[in-house]
Amino acid sequence: MLPILKYIDEAFLDLTGVCQQDPIAYGHRIRKAVVRATGIPVCVGMGPTKTLAKLANFAAKKWRQTGGVLDLSDEVRRKKLMKIVPVGEVWGIGSRTTAKLDRLGIHSVWDLASQPSKRIQAQFNIVVARTVMELNGIPCLELEEIAPDKQQIVCSRSFSRRLTEYQQLSQALAEFCSRAAEKLRRQHSVAGCITIFIRTNPFNLQEPQYQRSASLKLDAATQDTRTLIAAANRLLTELFKAGYDYQKCGVQLSHIQPESSPGQLELFDFADNALPTENRPLMKAIDQINRRFPKAITVAATGFDQSWQPKAERVSPRYTTDWLDLVSVK
Repeated sequence: MLPILKYIDEAFLDLTGVCQQDPIAYGHRIRKAVVRATGIPVCVGMGPTKTLAKLANFAAKKWRQTGGVLDLSDEVRRKKLMKIVPVGEVWGIGSRTTAKLDRLGIHSVWDLASQPSKRIQAQFNIVVARTVMELNGIPCLELEEIAPDKQQIVCSRSFSRRLTEYQQLSQALAEFCSRAAEKLRRQHSVAGCITIFIRTNPFNLQEPQYQRSASLKLDAATQDTRTLIAAANRLLTELFKAGYDYQKCGVQLSHIQPESSPGQLELFDFADNALPTENRPLMKAIDQINRRFPKAITVAATGFDQSWQPKAERVSPRYTTDWLDLVSVK
Protein backbone atom coordinates (compact mmCIF):
# COMPACT_ATOMS: atom_id res chain seq x y z
CA MET A 1 0.00 0.00 0.00
CA LEU A 2 1.27 3.44 -0.87
CA PRO A 3 1.95 5.76 2.09
CA ILE A 4 -0.51 8.58 2.73
CA LEU A 5 1.45 11.83 2.69
CA LYS A 6 0.32 15.03 4.38
CA TYR A 7 1.78 18.28 3.07
CA ILE A 8 2.29 21.32 5.30
CA ASP A 9 2.77 24.61 3.50
CA GLU A 10 4.02 26.42 6.59
CA ALA A 11 4.01 26.17 10.37
CA PHE A 12 4.55 28.47 13.35
CA LEU A 13 6.93 27.49 16.15
CA ASP A 14 7.30 29.10 19.58
CA LEU A 15 11.03 29.54 20.19
CA THR A 16 10.71 31.02 23.68
CA GLY A 17 13.63 29.75 25.76
CA VAL A 18 15.09 27.79 22.85
CA CYS A 19 17.53 29.98 20.93
CA GLN A 20 17.95 33.40 22.54
CA GLN A 21 21.72 33.33 22.04
CA ASP A 22 21.79 32.92 18.25
CA PRO A 23 18.36 32.63 16.58
CA ILE A 24 19.81 32.96 13.07
CA ALA A 25 22.02 29.91 13.59
CA TYR A 26 19.00 28.00 14.88
CA GLY A 27 17.05 29.01 11.78
CA HIS A 28 19.80 27.59 9.58
CA ARG A 29 19.67 24.36 11.59
CA ILE A 30 15.94 24.13 10.83
CA ARG A 31 16.57 24.67 7.12
CA LYS A 32 19.25 21.99 6.98
CA ALA A 33 17.12 19.51 8.93
CA VAL A 34 14.14 19.96 6.58
CA VAL A 35 16.28 19.62 3.45
CA ARG A 36 17.99 16.54 4.86
CA ALA A 37 14.67 14.88 5.79
CA THR A 38 12.52 15.89 2.81
CA GLY A 39 14.76 17.36 0.12
CA ILE A 40 12.56 20.48 0.11
CA PRO A 41 14.27 23.89 0.55
CA VAL A 42 12.51 26.18 3.02
CA CYS A 43 12.93 29.68 4.43
CA VAL A 44 12.67 30.67 8.09
CA GLY A 45 11.25 33.97 9.31
CA MET A 46 11.40 35.04 12.94
CA GLY A 47 9.79 37.83 14.91
CA PRO A 48 8.07 38.71 18.19
CA THR A 49 4.62 38.24 16.56
CA LYS A 50 3.15 35.92 13.97
CA THR A 51 2.66 38.79 11.49
CA LEU A 52 6.30 39.86 11.81
CA ALA A 53 7.44 36.25 11.43
CA LYS A 54 5.42 36.03 8.19
CA LEU A 55 6.96 39.29 6.99
CA ALA A 56 10.43 37.99 7.79
CA ASN A 57 9.69 34.80 5.90
CA PHE A 58 8.62 36.83 2.85
CA ALA A 59 11.88 38.77 2.93
CA ALA A 60 13.91 35.59 3.44
CA LYS A 61 12.39 34.19 0.24
CA LYS A 62 12.78 37.37 -1.79
CA TRP A 63 16.33 38.45 -0.92
CA ARG A 64 19.11 35.90 -1.25
CA GLN A 65 21.50 37.86 0.95
CA THR A 66 19.43 36.77 3.95
CA GLY A 67 20.57 33.20 3.37
CA GLY A 68 16.96 32.02 3.74
CA VAL A 69 16.76 33.07 7.40
CA LEU A 70 15.72 36.45 8.81
CA ASP A 71 14.98 37.65 12.33
CA LEU A 72 12.92 40.84 12.77
CA SER A 73 13.27 41.11 16.54
CA ASP A 74 15.58 44.08 16.07
CA GLU A 75 13.55 47.29 15.64
CA VAL A 76 16.16 48.99 13.41
CA ARG A 77 16.24 46.09 10.94
CA ARG A 78 12.46 45.85 11.11
CA LYS A 79 11.97 49.53 10.23
CA LYS A 80 14.44 49.31 7.34
CA LEU A 81 12.61 46.34 5.83
CA MET A 82 9.13 47.77 6.34
CA LYS A 83 9.99 50.90 4.36
CA ILE A 84 10.78 48.93 1.20
CA VAL A 85 8.06 46.26 1.33
CA PRO A 86 4.62 47.09 -0.22
CA VAL A 87 1.71 47.00 2.21
CA GLY A 88 0.01 44.29 0.13
CA GLU A 89 2.65 41.78 1.26
CA VAL A 90 1.44 41.93 4.87
CA TRP A 91 -0.24 38.74 6.07
CA GLY A 92 -4.02 39.24 6.03
CA ILE A 93 -4.04 42.38 3.87
CA GLY A 94 -5.97 41.47 0.72
CA SER A 95 -6.24 43.25 -2.62
CA ARG A 96 -9.32 45.29 -1.68
CA THR A 97 -7.81 46.44 1.60
CA THR A 98 -4.56 47.28 -0.23
CA ALA A 99 -6.44 49.44 -2.74
CA LYS A 100 -8.21 51.31 0.07
CA LEU A 101 -4.93 51.80 1.95
CA ASP A 102 -3.33 53.17 -1.23
CA ARG A 103 -6.11 55.76 -1.51
CA LEU A 104 -5.32 56.82 2.06
CA GLY A 105 -1.63 57.25 1.18
CA ILE A 106 -0.55 54.07 2.98
CA HIS A 107 1.74 52.32 0.50
CA SER A 108 4.47 50.57 2.48
CA VAL A 109 4.38 48.28 5.50
CA TRP A 110 6.01 51.08 7.50
CA ASP A 111 3.19 53.45 6.52
CA LEU A 112 0.69 50.97 7.95
CA ALA A 113 2.69 50.24 11.10
CA SER A 114 2.91 54.00 11.80
CA GLN A 115 -0.87 54.41 11.88
CA PRO A 116 -2.78 54.58 15.18
CA SER A 117 -4.58 51.28 15.61
CA LYS A 118 -7.81 53.01 16.70
CA ARG A 119 -7.89 55.03 13.49
CA ILE A 120 -7.35 51.92 11.40
CA GLN A 121 -10.10 50.09 13.29
CA ALA A 122 -12.52 52.96 12.64
CA GLN A 123 -11.77 52.99 8.90
CA PHE A 124 -11.43 49.22 8.41
CA ASN A 125 -12.07 46.64 11.12
CA ILE A 126 -10.58 45.05 14.24
CA VAL A 127 -8.61 42.54 12.16
CA VAL A 128 -6.59 45.24 10.37
CA ALA A 129 -6.16 47.09 13.67
CA ARG A 130 -4.66 43.95 15.21
CA THR A 131 -2.34 43.66 12.22
CA VAL A 132 -1.03 47.16 12.97
CA MET A 133 -0.37 46.16 16.58
CA GLU A 134 1.36 42.95 15.47
CA LEU A 135 3.60 44.95 13.12
CA ASN A 136 4.64 46.99 16.16
CA GLY A 137 5.63 43.88 18.10
CA ILE A 138 2.44 43.54 20.17
CA PRO A 139 1.15 39.92 19.93
CA CYS A 140 -2.57 39.72 19.14
CA LEU A 141 -2.78 36.30 17.47
CA GLU A 142 -2.51 33.22 19.64
CA LEU A 143 -0.14 30.42 18.70
CA GLU A 144 -2.50 27.45 18.62
CA GLU A 145 -0.77 24.13 19.25
CA ILE A 146 -3.85 22.25 17.99
CA ALA A 147 -6.36 23.98 15.73
CA PRO A 148 -9.82 23.94 17.34
CA ASP A 149 -12.61 22.05 15.64
CA LYS A 150 -14.89 24.12 13.44
CA GLN A 151 -18.23 25.02 14.95
CA GLN A 152 -19.75 25.59 11.52
CA ILE A 153 -18.85 24.10 8.15
CA VAL A 154 -19.95 25.95 5.02
CA CYS A 155 -19.54 24.78 1.44
CA SER A 156 -20.86 26.95 -1.41
CA ARG A 157 -19.86 28.04 -4.91
CA SER A 158 -21.05 30.27 -7.72
CA PHE A 159 -21.88 28.33 -10.86
CA SER A 160 -20.05 28.63 -14.18
CA ARG A 161 -23.48 28.93 -15.81
CA ARG A 162 -26.98 29.69 -14.58
CA LEU A 163 -29.03 26.72 -13.36
CA THR A 164 -32.78 26.59 -13.93
CA GLU A 165 -33.82 23.01 -13.07
CA TYR A 166 -34.45 21.39 -9.70
CA GLN A 167 -32.26 18.40 -10.63
CA GLN A 168 -29.29 20.64 -11.40
CA LEU A 169 -29.48 22.37 -8.04
CA SER A 170 -29.94 19.01 -6.34
CA GLN A 171 -26.73 17.73 -7.92
CA ALA A 172 -24.80 20.83 -6.84
CA LEU A 173 -26.08 20.59 -3.27
CA ALA A 174 -25.21 16.88 -3.18
CA GLU A 175 -21.64 17.71 -4.16
CA PHE A 176 -21.42 20.39 -1.45
CA CYS A 177 -22.89 18.02 1.15
CA SER A 178 -20.19 15.49 0.27
CA ARG A 179 -17.40 18.03 0.75
CA ALA A 180 -18.87 19.31 4.01
CA ALA A 181 -19.33 15.77 5.34
CA GLU A 182 -15.69 14.94 4.54
CA LYS A 183 -14.56 17.96 6.56
CA LEU A 184 -16.89 16.92 9.36
CA ARG A 185 -15.46 13.40 9.51
CA ARG A 186 -11.91 14.71 9.26
CA GLN A 187 -12.32 16.44 12.62
CA HIS A 188 -14.24 13.44 14.06
CA SER A 189 -17.48 15.37 14.54
CA VAL A 190 -21.18 15.05 13.82
CA ALA A 191 -23.66 17.77 12.87
CA GLY A 192 -27.14 18.21 14.31
CA CYS A 193 -28.47 20.82 11.88
CA ILE A 194 -28.22 21.48 8.15
CA THR A 195 -29.02 24.73 6.34
CA ILE A 196 -29.16 25.26 2.58
CA PHE A 197 -29.60 28.39 0.48
CA ILE A 198 -30.24 29.11 -3.18
CA ARG A 199 -30.12 32.48 -4.92
CA THR A 200 -30.08 34.26 -8.24
CA ASN A 201 -27.48 36.88 -9.18
CA PRO A 202 -28.17 39.91 -6.92
CA PHE A 203 -26.03 42.15 -9.13
CA ASN A 204 -28.12 41.59 -12.26
CA LEU A 205 -31.20 43.67 -11.56
CA GLN A 206 -32.58 43.05 -15.04
CA GLU A 207 -33.38 39.44 -14.09
CA PRO A 208 -36.07 38.27 -11.62
CA GLN A 209 -34.57 37.97 -8.14
CA TYR A 210 -35.08 35.09 -5.73
CA GLN A 211 -33.17 34.18 -2.58
CA ARG A 212 -34.23 31.72 0.10
CA SER A 213 -32.72 29.57 2.83
CA ALA A 214 -34.07 26.87 5.14
CA SER A 215 -32.78 24.77 8.02
CA LEU A 216 -33.55 21.30 9.31
CA LYS A 217 -32.67 20.05 12.78
CA LEU A 218 -31.75 16.39 12.51
CA ASP A 219 -33.29 13.89 14.94
CA ALA A 220 -29.81 12.46 15.52
CA ALA A 221 -26.50 14.21 14.83
CA THR A 222 -24.75 12.63 11.87
CA GLN A 223 -21.64 12.62 9.71
CA ASP A 224 -23.12 10.37 7.00
CA THR A 225 -23.01 11.95 3.52
CA ARG A 226 -26.17 10.13 2.43
CA THR A 227 -28.20 11.47 5.36
CA LEU A 228 -27.06 15.03 4.71
CA ILE A 229 -27.84 14.80 0.99
CA ALA A 230 -31.32 13.45 1.72
CA ALA A 231 -31.96 16.27 4.20
CA ALA A 232 -30.69 18.89 1.72
CA ASN A 233 -33.01 17.57 -0.99
CA ARG A 234 -35.95 17.72 1.41
CA LEU A 235 -35.20 21.40 2.06
CA LEU A 236 -34.63 22.13 -1.63
CA THR A 237 -38.10 20.76 -2.44
CA GLU A 238 -39.56 23.47 -0.20
CA LEU A 239 -37.38 26.29 -1.55
CA PHE A 240 -37.14 25.67 -5.28
CA LYS A 241 -39.22 27.79 -7.66
CA ALA A 242 -39.16 27.39 -11.42
CA GLY A 243 -38.59 30.35 -13.72
CA TYR A 244 -35.42 31.70 -12.09
CA ASP A 245 -31.79 31.60 -13.19
CA TYR A 246 -29.94 30.41 -10.09
CA GLN A 247 -26.36 31.62 -9.71
CA LYS A 248 -25.28 30.11 -6.37
CA CYS A 249 -26.25 27.62 -3.69
CA GLY A 250 -24.62 26.29 -0.55
CA VAL A 251 -24.75 24.07 2.51
CA GLN A 252 -24.01 24.90 6.13
CA LEU A 253 -23.59 22.32 8.88
CA SER A 254 -24.05 23.51 12.47
CA HIS A 255 -24.76 22.20 16.00
CA ILE A 256 -21.45 20.39 15.62
CA GLN A 257 -20.23 18.12 18.41
CA PRO A 258 -17.64 15.34 18.83
CA GLU A 259 -18.66 12.02 17.30
CA SER A 260 -18.15 10.38 20.69
CA SER A 261 -20.90 12.51 22.28
CA PRO A 262 -23.95 10.51 23.39
CA GLY A 263 -26.94 11.06 21.10
CA GLN A 264 -30.11 12.69 22.38
CA LEU A 265 -33.28 10.90 21.24
CA GLU A 266 -36.86 12.21 21.31
CA LEU A 267 -38.92 10.14 23.74
CA PHE A 268 -42.27 10.60 21.96
CA ASP A 269 -41.06 10.91 18.34
CA PHE A 270 -41.88 7.69 16.50
CA ALA A 271 -42.28 9.17 13.00
CA ASP A 272 -40.10 7.75 10.25
CA ASN A 273 -38.02 10.64 8.88
CA ALA A 274 -37.13 8.69 5.71
CA LEU A 275 -33.45 9.57 6.11
CA PRO A 276 -30.79 6.86 5.57
CA THR A 277 -29.46 5.16 8.67
CA GLU A 278 -25.97 6.34 9.54
CA ASN A 279 -23.22 3.95 8.52
CA ARG A 280 -19.88 5.15 9.90
CA PRO A 281 -17.84 2.13 8.72
CA LEU A 282 -19.04 2.78 5.17
CA MET A 283 -18.08 6.46 5.32
CA LYS A 284 -14.69 5.57 6.83
CA ALA A 285 -14.01 3.10 4.01
CA ILE A 286 -14.94 5.69 1.36
CA ASP A 287 -12.64 8.29 2.96
CA GLN A 288 -9.74 5.83 3.07
CA ILE A 289 -10.16 4.98 -0.61
CA ASN A 290 -10.43 8.64 -1.63
CA ARG A 291 -7.31 9.57 0.34
CA ARG A 292 -5.34 6.99 -1.59
CA PHE A 293 -7.09 7.53 -4.93
CA PRO A 294 -8.52 11.10 -4.91
CA LYS A 295 -12.17 11.31 -6.01
CA ALA A 296 -12.28 7.58 -6.77
CA ILE A 297 -15.66 7.22 -5.04
CA THR A 298 -18.32 9.91 -4.90
CA VAL A 299 -21.58 9.43 -3.06
CA ALA A 300 -23.16 12.45 -4.69
CA ALA A 301 -22.10 12.98 -8.25
CA THR A 302 -21.76 9.61 -9.98
CA GLY A 303 -22.97 9.98 -13.55
CA PHE A 304 -24.17 13.53 -12.93
CA ASP A 305 -23.74 16.51 -15.24
CA GLN A 306 -20.88 18.52 -13.74
CA SER A 307 -20.95 21.42 -16.24
CA TRP A 308 -22.20 23.72 -13.48
CA GLN A 309 -18.85 23.44 -11.68
CA PRO A 310 -17.13 26.83 -11.16
CA LYS A 311 -14.30 27.62 -13.54
CA ALA A 312 -10.76 27.12 -12.22
CA GLU A 313 -8.73 29.19 -14.65
CA ARG A 314 -6.08 30.39 -12.20
CA VAL A 315 -5.32 27.21 -10.27
CA SER A 316 -1.58 26.71 -9.78
CA PRO A 317 -0.13 23.70 -11.64
CA ARG A 318 0.33 20.58 -9.52
CA TYR A 319 3.62 19.42 -10.98
CA THR A 320 4.31 16.84 -8.26
CA THR A 321 0.82 15.57 -7.40
CA ASP A 322 -1.09 15.28 -10.70
CA TRP A 323 -0.08 13.16 -13.72
CA LEU A 324 -1.73 15.65 -16.09
CA ASP A 325 0.45 18.50 -14.76
CA LEU A 326 3.78 16.68 -15.08
CA VAL A 327 6.34 18.72 -17.00
CA SER A 328 7.10 17.32 -20.45
CA VAL A 329 10.69 17.49 -21.67
CA LYS A 330 11.14 17.50 -25.45
